[in-house]
Amino acid sequence: AKVQKQLIKALDLTDAQKQQAKSILQATKQQVQPLAQQLQQGRQALSAAVQAGDAAKIQQISQQVGNLQGQVLAIRSQGKAQFFALLTADQKAKALEFQQKLQQVLGGKGE
Repeated sequence: AKVQKQLIKALDLTDAQKQQAKSILQATKQQVQPLAQQLQQGRQALSAAVQAGDAAKIQQISQQVGNLQGQVLAIRSQGKAQFFALLTADQKAKALEFQQKLQQVLGGKGE
């Protein structure tokens, strides 16, 4: 959230863009929330399977968790695409520059 605020400030969004960005972020969060809860439950189940040494359960739950992570990534990426689409050409260039700097600071983990 802190990074998003820094990005929005750096891009100097108009009031209309800020409102649209807020709507996009809220919609993305609402879509991700139930999946995040399922991910938490999956990780707990995976931990239990590991402790029990149940190889079949580990495989099954790992696939489920991976699928959920993929869904979350897709939703977040769609939200980023919607946000990017409302930017001007200059703002898009600033956003890309911001993202590159962030990835350098985080060692490529800026997703």
